[in-house]
Amino acid sequence: METGVHIQLWILIIAAPFMGSFADCLAQRLPICRPLIASRSQCDRCAAVLTPIELVPIVSWVVLGGKCRHCLALVSPIYVTAELSAAALTLWSVAVMPGWLIWPTAALGWALLTLALMDFYHFVLADILVLPLLLLGVAVNFSISEAQGIASFTGAAIGYGGALVVREIYRLVRDRDGLGLGDVKLLAAAGAWVSWEGLPSVLFIASSTALAAWLFLWSLKLTPSPHLKCDQRVPFGIFLAIGLWIVWLHGPIRFGLA
Repeated sequence: METGVHIQLWILIIAAPFMGSFADCLAQRLPICRPLIASRSQCDRCAAVLTPIELVPIVSWVVLGGKCRHCLALVSPIYVTAELSAAALTLWSVAVMPGWLIWPTAALGWALLTLALMDFYHFVLADILVLPLLLLGVAVNFSISEAQGIASFTGAAIGYGGALVVREIYRLVRDRDGLGLGDVKLLAAAGAWVSWEGLPSVLFIASSTALAAWLFLWSLKLTPSPHLKCDQRVPFGIFLAIGLWIVWLHGPIRFGLA
């Protein structure tokens, strides 16, 4: 591998934790219209404005022992988890994807991380992130080949149309929404990345991981029942993001078929 490529990859890896920190900031602030640039980061408890040295990803959290330097309140581990996750997703991209595909794959990982955090905090998947992600998926696939680009476009249409039909049928039967429009659009984006052939695998992984997560929370007594209540909301975008990521990097599940 050429020296210039090595340098670019190191820049990408070093930038990853900063992108994770920005992803968490974006996920928290965007749905409630808080400014992203003009507003300084501050402690959630004492509102002390944090200095640049306190905002170094991962390092600051470790050095300060996961506490605010001013009031000694515990800092949510979600912050450092987002930074570590962005780094891990980037390393995963470098390890699996060839050549130029590392870059759009890393961008996909950071965008999915942001959307997962946003769904966790607010039950929202913002169009300003989902729609560019859809367009990027189509562009990447067309860059690989025309046939793959057409499959990508078809996958986006099937993902959106199929999810919208399910949403409307559920609404007619139960008189309430069972699938958010954000999830519908994210399924369209998933189809754009993994084409129509990968969509069943995305849904299977999303459903399986959602069920496993719910049973895990129940085993820890963090939810009173292993069964979802009819009015209980689930941030399904988190699990769709997991499914899309795995299928894009490793291909669809063959379900025992040759």
